[in-house]
Amino acid sequence: MGGADGDRRRGRVRPGRGRRARTRAGAGGDGRPGRRRGRGVRGREPGGTGVPGGRGGAGVSGVGAVRVVVADDHPIVRDGLAGILGGEEGIEVVGEAANGREAVAVVRSSDPDVVLMDLRMPGGDGVEAIAELRGAHPTRPRILVLTTYDTDRDVRRAMTAGADGFLLKDARRAELVRAVHDVAAGRPVLTAAALAALAGRRYEAELTDREVHVLRLVSEGFTNGAVARHLGIGEATVKTHLLHIYKKLGVGDRAAAVRVGWERGII
Repeated sequence: MGGADGDRRRGRVRPGRGRRARTRAGAGGDGRPGRRRGRGVRGREPGGTGVPGGRGGAGVSGVGAVRVVVADDHPIVRDGLAGILGGEEGIEVVGEAANGREAVAVVRSSDPDVVLMDLRMPGGDGVEAIAELRGAHPTRPRILVLTTYDTDRDVRRAMTAGADGFLLKDARRAELVRAVHDVAAGRPVLTAAALAALAGRRYEAELTDREVHVLRLVSEGFTNGAVARHLGIGEATVKTHLLHIYKKLGVGDRAAAVRVGWERGII
């Protein structure tokens, strides 16, 4: 059929098939951009998300959109997550990966704000990828673990490696979308099971009042020198306090100490 009716038919979008811009690591995990062609949206040219050949939900692309990479070894899960998030206002899916190694490559090529990371994937698991990404940058991208497993060991491994949030795959759509925005804004996202696992750690002793004060200052961004000046003590003493804090909290660095301190309500 021609004319206006034909134009309307060609411009129609199938429900649930919002456009999204995505990068996929090559077969060898080299991080080269990959594309999936999508149907155009009426009144827009294909690739209107700002990423060549990309797709995104209406109003998704634009300034301020949260750029997301989805890493999961199951294609149907990966595509489903990308479809859900790609159709949301303020979220743009810029890449997908099937394992940890691909995730690292895609992150390097697409520079996302948030990575949805599965934990148990063949060919490079999520914890290894989290650690590698955190080794490259302490806060970017934010990493939200999305997994089926919530054992104490899984939670602790992920959070110790540097994950910013932990969510289970049985979460509702609205909960997932909210978690992506929260993590992107620097707000922690932890399930009840994750909180319980973290609270169940064994600590050798409680922090002293001085150690709590030091930890609070560190959480506010004070350097060792600034802490020393603020408390009127030597910088070497500050370092000693930090070593004691790390040992008592079972962590190995300042960031982890602050995270655990926050989780326990110390700071």
